[in-house]
Amino acid sequence: MLDPELGASIVELGMVGTISVDESGRAVVEVSLTTVGCPLRGQIERDVREAALALDEVSQVDLVMGVLDAPAKAALMRKARTIAQSRAPLTSIPVQTPVLMIASGKGGVGKSSITANLAVALASTGRTIGVLDADIWGFSLGRLLGVSGDVQARAGKMQPLERTIGKGRIKLLSMGLLADEDQALLWRGLMVQKAVAQFIEEADWSDIDYLLIDTPPGTGDIAMTLARLLPQMGQLLVTTPAIAAQRVAARAADFARKSNIRVLGVIENMSGFTCECGKRHHLFGEGGGEALSRSLSVPLLAEIDLDPEISEGGDHGEPAVLHERSDGILHQLAERILVDVAPPAGAVGCSARMLDAIDRAVGNAL
Repeated sequence: MLDPELGASIVELGMVGTISVDESGRAVVEVSLTTVGCPLRGQIERDVREAALALDEVSQVDLVMGVLDAPAKAALMRKARTIAQSRAPLTSIPVQTPVLMIASGKGGVGKSSITANLAVALASTGRTIGVLDADIWGFSLGRLLGVSGDVQARAGKMQPLERTIGKGRIKLLSMGLLADEDQALLWRGLMVQKAVAQFIEEADWSDIDYLLIDTPPGTGDIAMTLARLLPQMGQLLVTTPAIAAQRVAARAADFARKSNIRVLGVIENMSGFTCECGKRHHLFGEGGGEALSRSLSVPLLAEIDLDPEISEGGDHGEPAVLHERSDGILHQLAERILVDVAPPAGAVGCSARMLDAIDRAVGNAL
């Protein structure tokens, strides 16, 4: 797994110590952080546990957390600088920028609407949010975000179209900006993979704070292409309360683990509906998101109710979160992403504060 700040394997960096697995499948893993108060400790613990549980022979993971001593910390810094210089990214996406894959096992769970509203909520904090509509056949984010126009190229790079959200911005690339909204794309395997690769490698994502990627449901060519191009990517898994949706979503999580993509958390959509009389109804059952998060050992990030304003806002390019109270569920989801799940690059971190030279090394290598 990758250190969330340095973009390098924690094994290569010398942060992993002794690993043992007993006959019952219980694994004990020693991990040393760079400082006692590392704010990304929770994320590192989750990532290590995810990586270990992906192994068939491991059923339980116990972590022994420690701190690197001065010589080991100095060796980590030297190794990190070397890696930064030799592995300059092939894309314009900054190596420390969180990349979030919004995924689902099946269609119809509201994944694109969640992507649009999460992007707007994050942008409203004053950040620049890149949004890639990687659902080549079912593109919809242009309409949902109210972004339209022709994609231009500058210095050989596609320029995402922008929309200002308060003090922040959204930068969108979508096949819907390159093809007519009603046009069917009769594309298969290699052509689809090439299109997705171009959106990543041949686009200008250089100044974004986050990249959200709306993916088609399932575990096909697009998901595999993204996993290869963006090893730093994490997965947010969207499901509905229904058992069928939960089980299909579990397959998407299994794909992620086998592709070394971190499963960051579960978002349950369409959790319930509150009628005018104030009574809440569970139209699609209940508990699916919680059960899925528990089975994957990841947090349940939000339970989002059925809300006509989400649908109506998407139809008019005005995401519902624009009119939501600051303590609403969509803003709460964005806050969890910012604080707990994927803190933005530049946040006070245990490694970043000591390794300012790495940014300069990457810049010199590009």
